[in-house]
Formats: sequence, C-alpha cells, structure tokens
Amino acid sequence: MTLLARAFLVLIASAFLTPAFAAPRTDLVVGVRLEPPHLDPTAGAAAAIGEVTYANVFEGLTRIDRDGKVKPALASSWEISDDGKTYVFRLRSGVTFHDGSTFSSSDVKFSFDRARGENSVNPQKGLFEPIDTIESGDPTTLKITLKRPTGGFLFNLGWPAAIIVSSKSAETNKTNPVGTGPFRFSNWTKGASVELVRNDNYWGRKVALEKVLFRVITDPSAAYASLMAGDVDAYPIYPAPENLDQFRADKRFTVVVGNTEGKTILAINNGKKPFDDLKVRQALAYAVDRKAVITGAMFGIGQPIGSHFSPTDPGYVDLTGQYAYDPYKAKALLREAGVTDLKLRLILPPPEYARRGGEIIAQQLKAIGITVEIVPVEWAQWLSDVFKAKNYDLTIISHVEPMDLDIYARDDYYFDYKSPAYKALYAELTSTTDEAKRLELIGKAQKMLADDCVNVFLFLLPKSGIWNAKLKGLWENAPIPVNDLTEVEWTE
Repeated sequence: MTLLARAFLVLIASAFLTPAFAAPRTDLVVGVRLEPPHLDPTAGAAAAIGEVTYANVFEGLTRIDRDGKVKPALASSWEISDDGKTYVFRLRSGVTFHDGSTFSSSDVKFSFDRARGENSVNPQKGLFEPIDTIESGDPTTLKITLKRPTGGFLFNLGWPAAIIVSSKSAETNKTNPVGTGPFRFSNWTKGASVELVRNDNYWGRKVALEKVLFRVITDPSAAYASLMAGDVDAYPIYPAPENLDQFRADKRFTVVVGNTEGKTILAINNGKKPFDDLKVRQALAYAVDRKAVITGAMFGIGQPIGSHFSPTDPGYVDLTGQYAYDPYKAKALLREAGVTDLKLRLILPPPEYARRGGEIIAQQLKAIGITVEIVPVEWAQWLSDVFKAKNYDLTIISHVEPMDLDIYARDDYYFDYKSPAYKALYAELTSTTDEAKRLELIGKAQKMLADDCVNVFLFLLPKSGIWNAKLKGLWENAPIPVNDLTEVEWTE
C-alpha cells in the first residue's frame, strides 16, 4: 500500500471517529414561584396566568415587546382618524386557533364585547370602557370607534387581559387554553407544572423551542437546589436575592438584574376605620423605613418609590421624600387622630418580598405603638379574602401591571379609595392624546395619590433573572408581567 493510500485511510477513519457536534436543545424548564389559579388571562387578576400564557399561547391585536413598545400582533397594521376616536385594524390572514378554527374579525369583536359586557369577569374591564362600537366588516378588517380619544389605547390592547379568544373555546380556557400563539397547551399537573409544546401551524416565525415546562417551586431553597442540579434551566424572576452572588461566581449561569413594573406597596384598607383618617395613613407612611425594608427583604436590590408609578416610565415624579422615615412624626399624627392601642392584621401572600418585608414593617409599626398580627396566607386565599372581599387591614403586594393608575379610579377596588377628584383627573388623562399634557397629568395623578397617602409606597420590584449561560432570548426587564419565550433558544 502506498503512503498516499495509507494517509487516505487514516483520514477516512478519523472522520468516523470524530464525534458530530450535538444539536442545540429544543426543550426548556422554567421555574416559577407561583402557580396560576387557572390559565385564562381574561378571567383572573393573578399575574401568574399571563406569565405562562401571554405571547406563548394567547395573542392580542398588539403586543408589548421587551422594551415596552407597542408592536403589531394579530393586527398587522392600523389607521387612526384625525380626531383620535376611530381605529381601523388590518388583521392577519391565514391565522388559526389551536383547535383548527379560523381567526377573523368576528373573534376580535366577540372577545372585546365579552370583556366589556355586563357579566364580564375580565380583571382589566376598564381598558375596554372607552369603546363605543365595534364593527367587523370583512374577516380581515375591524373598526373600533371610541367614546373619546384615548391616548394609551394601542398599549392597552397589548395587555394579557386583552388577548383574543374564540367563542368556541372561551368557556374552557381556564383549564384548556386555546389561542393563536406559537405554543399550544399540552398538560397541567396541578401543584407541579404546566407544559406547552410548539405550534407547528403558527402563522408567524416558528419558535426554536419544541417543549416548555413551567415548573412550580414555591420554596426558595428548592429553587436554588433545582438550578444548581440542572433540573430547572431558567428562573426569569428568582425568589431569593441572597443567592445572586453565588450564581454570579458560577460560569454555568447568567445573572441579570433588571426592572419590572412591580410597584410594591403596603396596601391600606382605606374604607375601614381608622384608615379613613388621612392622619392615620400618614402615620403608617412615616413609620416605615423603605431603605431598611429593601435591605432586609430584598438584600439591597430595589428602588424606592413614593407613589404608584415606576421610575422607569415616562412621566415619573420622584416623591420618595414626601414621607421620609420619621417615627416621631408618626406618633404625633396618631395622637392628633386620637388613635391609641391600635391592633392591626397584616395579611401576607407567599412571595418572599411580602413575607420578609412584613416582618420588618411589623417591627417598625411596633416602634410607634401599633400591634401587628402577621397572617401568612396562600395565594388563593389572598385573592378571595383581600382582593375580592376586602377582609384585611394591611397587606403587602406588588402591582406588576404597567402604568396602572386606573385602579385608583375604580369604584370597588380592594384599597376602597373613593376620590371624586382623582376620578376626574384620571378621566382627563385617559381622554388626552397630547403627549406633553399626558405627562403633566400623570405627574399630577402621582402627587394626588401621595398626598392622599392611599397606600405606603415601598419599592419597585426588581427582576432578578438567573438562567443557563447557553440560553439566549429571555427578557432582561419586564415591562409587562410575562415570560415571552418566542425568541428563546439554546446556543449549543
């Protein structure tokens, strides 16, 4: 055998012995702190619903992207009349729901009429109040006429509560969600996980992931162990900030601390005595040391806020100095209000920021003579007792919906705040389309909420994300409370 022939054989043998490059993974396990009570974002206020289904299973006419900007979704484009009251949407053709039924303008009309109807259970029903009429002429054209110009209308249509559903499956979406998105619902193991699979009939770009498992892990220690063991690939919002430095030191992980829209508050039942007295609410505000709460509950991660508005949004006004920590002033206000020996119940839902923050705030209130009974509850009980029944004195919660100043204008919201002046101000804001005027009114709304001390405004909830370093496409910030997986893929 010649030398050339031998060399050729060695080359061929080497080719067979060299391992092929492994294809990138197409599955993903996402850790979540809270299990959704059901899977229909049009029928429940829990952010955990949208965190699983929005942009993955369900879509709206518009969508909010990772930068908080409005982008086309089921509507490919739109035209707005000069008076700002008429919107004509051009809808995408060739779109089907996961059950095979065809998407058309009649589905949009059904969804919005259902959301704004008398028997609506939509958690954001107010988003649809400006709508006067809806006309679905041909299958790909929809005309919406508003009662008045509404500056944030296109943004509002991108909320999880504004997703489009089919009349054929709307009633069963809580347990078997049927949307138009790039993922289909596959399985829900209650108390454990929700599984989605890729929708190969999707109208848009096919996603890289074939299967996604949202695994519910309620204990922070178990969350840490699951990441370290590789049982979970990503925690978009990791529940234990004390572990971040350990993950930063491990090259297997990417750690990103971004922002959410989560206005974390000590909510006050304004309609209940003695909280109907402004001086008592102000006393609570002066008694709380925000910096100590952020240090103790969030290990220093979190930006103080002075009203119900995110510092990352246009129109933010820094009001954190209005109720600077002053326990002596807090005691004086209680004396002026004639309140002594005050005993309160502080209801705390499961998130660690609430449980840890509650312990700290209870001690701070004790320092001004208020006795606090801490009552930890599960999420379902918080929704029923606090959010629906208003059976509470104080609670700690993070409101993660974007620019949600509207909740203070609602008649029966769980704060039980009733202010005709604020209602009038917010009505003016919603009907204003001039951007400079809108920003001015947004500032006035923040100041009114702070002046009325509706709640004790604590901090902006950070988005502490930890995921496998080989993953890309997860959101660094959360302008809306979702886990949009449409751009997520493994790099190898």
